[in-house]
Amino acid sequence: MRNSSIWKVIISGALALVGIIIVQGYWMTNSFSQSEKAFEEKVHIALRNVAQQISELKKVQLPSYDLINQISQDYFIVNIRDAIDAKNLEYYLIQEFEQIGLLTDFEYGIYDCDTDQMVYGNYVSPEEKKAINSPSKTLEVPVQNDFVYYFGVRFPDRKGYMLNNQWLPILFTVILCLAVLFFSYATFEILKQKKLSDLQKDFINNMTHEFKTPLSSIRVSSEVFLNHPRIREDDRLHRYAGIINDQAVRLNDQVERVLQIAGMQKGQIQLQKQWIDIRLVIDAIIDQLKSRCEKENASITSTYDGGRFTVHADPHHLSNILYNLVDNALKYRKENATVTIAVAEANGGVRMSIEDNGIGIEKMYLARLHQKFFRVPTGNIHNAKGFGLGLHYVHQMVRMHNWKMEIDSDLGVGTTVTIYIKTP
Repeated sequence: MRNSSIWKVIISGALALVGIIIVQGYWMTNSFSQSEKAFEEKVHIALRNVAQQISELKKVQLPSYDLINQISQDYFIVNIRDAIDAKNLEYYLIQEFEQIGLLTDFEYGIYDCDTDQMVYGNYVSPEEKKAINSPSKTLEVPVQNDFVYYFGVRFPDRKGYMLNNQWLPILFTVILCLAVLFFSYATFEILKQKKLSDLQKDFINNMTHEFKTPLSSIRVSSEVFLNHPRIREDDRLHRYAGIINDQAVRLNDQVERVLQIAGMQKGQIQLQKQWIDIRLVIDAIIDQLKSRCEKENASITSTYDGGRFTVHADPHHLSNILYNLVDNALKYRKENATVTIAVAEANGGVRMSIEDNGIGIEKMYLARLHQKFFRVPTGNIHNAKGFGLGLHYVHQMVRMHNWKMEIDSDLGVGTTVTIYIKTP
């Protein structure tokens, strides 16, 4: 994957996570706000009911305003205008809070006119169903000078109660934090692996370039040997010189493929398209492989149907496409191999097919043939050598030319590769 593609994925993922975090933050804030409002509404309803019950018991008129005052987030006072009995107040508070579903600890106090202080009543824990009496203690809250008879209720565990009601948003927030951590770790590992991959590619490319010089020297030397009269006279030496030359050519071809693939990955290959007669390219490939066909008892033929065979393509890469396809047909051949290159006009363009009668390919592998380094499994038999780069290169070049390629094969029957060449 290219650096630009990796950074696009990382930036897109980061933006998506930022968006999710913003939405989650808004949801959490809104949820807490709604929970606070619900808590305050429950308290007001319960305290209003308590005040109503006390007024009915004491037969006094409740004030039309300032009945319930919220002094802080966890402290409320209720103006009664008459003396308040602690036992009755505690009973009414427990009853109303349970009915309205406000199951959290609370403490209450009653204003004492004699001492001008809030006298501590009880600390009530609904879950434990018990209250601790301590009427002599003073509730540490400011006295309200505007009222004469009133009581106050405080919720010391208000935050805990709110958090218990927000377990689902908190759970999603924790999951989101884990997702952010995983994304950060995955990004770090991707960049680390990308760096190692780039180092590996640079090493292979540099090493491949270094192979070019000695390979060229070997090829030149082997050709000199092959053409020397004394070597020609000695069959054994001439055969060894031919082996050296053939292997040097083969190695050079593999090096060229590696360099071509590396160039495509870096986007360094620029097509130099021109109008060319495809028949000239095919004839050159057939002539180039003539001696090899004689050695391997194979034949290459070409057929043409139509009158227009001029295509707009890069001559070098078009030649490499044909060479790779014919080379594969000869590699995976049977005895008396035949390769047919058929060219015909089709839909305003040219259809070129390379058909062989070789060993064929199982249908399950056809979709993977264009993958880099992929080779059809043959068990422990490795008669055909290669790196699995030929068809990958062909596929990439066809794609860069905006052509279309199809591969059809039957195991034991042969393979047909068809390329549809568009003409402007």
